[in-house]
Amino acid sequence: MIDKRNIAVNSILNNKRTLSAFLIVFYLVGVVGTLMPYTSVLFFKLIPFALLMSFGILTIFHEGSVNRNGIICFITIYLVSFFVEVIGVNTGFIFGNYNYGNSLGLKLFQTPLLIGINWIFLVYTTASVMERFKMPVFAKIGLASVLMLIYDIVMEQIAPMLQMWRWENDVIPFQNYVSWYALAVLFHLLLKIANVKIQNKFAPIILICQFMFFLLILIVNRLIL
Repeated sequence: MIDKRNIAVNSILNNKRTLSAFLIVFYLVGVVGTLMPYTSVLFFKLIPFALLMSFGILTIFHEGSVNRNGIICFITIYLVSFFVEVIGVNTGFIFGNYNYGNSLGLKLFQTPLLIGINWIFLVYTTASVMERFKMPVFAKIGLASVLMLIYDIVMEQIAPMLQMWRWENDVIPFQNYVSWYALAVLFHLLLKIANVKIQNKFAPIILICQFMFFLLILIVNRLIL
């Protein structure tokens, strides 16, 4: 019995290492491909695939069952975030004046359908990271939202280069960050109210990989300029 248990544990650890290595290589190739002039257009088109692949991995390795509250919460996050973005991009009222490019795929009301998945991805991964620490609930909500804000600050710098979206006059308004943080707090609060606990061993890895993808492109781009 002990031998079988050890074999199972070692198998899980090996699979985790293999998949982690794959994700690191995948995103590093993405950085190089995005920065290369001859391949950048192709890699822009692969952005939706990368997001959906990462989202799929999170779904597969979600720990525990997905109850009704969890399903309702994530559907709510998708719908609210999508329609907030619809209002934002069509009015400039929430985030400021911006327009989406073509890198995020199919659009409805000038808003990519994937944008709601992106919000779920970030809420899920940052919540999973904070669940690893013992601290008051409101501290977890606040810090998870700060992680999302830091992610957004970096991502905003290169979003136009990746043809994801572009701000009017290429100026990112401060209200964007305020609205982003407020929505992050709202969504994390919703998870806590519904008592949805998120545990996923790959969430921190995928979050770091995506963050480093944007950060490395930003650093290289700034060094070149």
